[in-house]
Amino acid sequence: MPTTTGSVSIHDDPSEYRPEHKAKENYRDFRIHNVPERVVKTYQAMHTNQTLAYAKGKLEHWGKLDHAEMTIMQALDKLNTFLDESDPDVDIPNAVHAFQTAEGIRKMHPDKEWLQLTGLVHDIGKVMAIWGEPQWSVVGDTFPVGCAPSKKIVFDAELFKDNPNMHDSKLNTRLGIYQENCGLENVIMSWGHDEYLYRVLKGNTCHLPEEALYIIRFHSFYPWHTGGDYMYLCNNKDVEMMKWVREFNQFDLYTKCPDIPDLDSLLPYYQNLVEKYIPGVLRW
Repeated sequence: MPTTTGSVSIHDDPSEYRPEHKAKENYRDFRIHNVPERVVKTYQAMHTNQTLAYAKGKLEHWGKLDHAEMTIMQALDKLNTFLDESDPDVDIPNAVHAFQTAEGIRKMHPDKEWLQLTGLVHDIGKVMAIWGEPQWSVVGDTFPVGCAPSKKIVFDAELFKDNPNMHDSKLNTRLGIYQENCGLENVIMSWGHDEYLYRVLKGNTCHLPEEALYIIRFHSFYPWHTGGDYMYLCNNKDVEMMKWVREFNQFDLYTKCPDIPDLDSLLPYYQNLVEKYIPGVLRW
């Protein structure tokens, strides 16, 4: 089992991932005239409806972990036909993306089983959409609710104009309901698959290190880990953990491609990792 040392630097084993199918600058192109209409519609609904009250309600609803009982691999299997409507870079099922991410990490980090498994499971929280949750409440970039949105949010936060929180003086300022450097663990994020899977793993038997749980919880928080914003909400722990979120992000993003790996040949390896780190039947 890996040691969980927040002081570890990603530069201890450099692993700049170089995508093979298109240039890095061509990923995550959210210029509004360049993205499919489905992407704009998903973010329009998200930025209009994701309020502080909404996120709190979903935390209460899904946090009960009373929706299903199944293993990690059974949950992953449910994403075999799921397409993320917020992602301009992918038109393959999410389960395929899971293996692409894990294999990219395995190539560059052969000694970090926990990080490979994190790559495999990071999006499994999207199973909520299979159970009827609208995609704007499941997928896409996350952001803090209860304070003003950053301009680093996709589409320059222009789609928030109809969000009720933007007309509440307690919620539409830089800090809103939060204190300076309160720590991300004390911030309520927009509801989505990141927070849901984090809650599932915390509520069941899970031997993944804290770095993995941080990656899972905040990998969609692009305005922070890529945009560099919201640092005023972060404490020292968040700053240390950001290194691991950024290291993971390059595999999550740049392994997206049309080439589908031989999933049948990979299953035994990853099944063993699941049994080691997230065994048995989980409550969802």
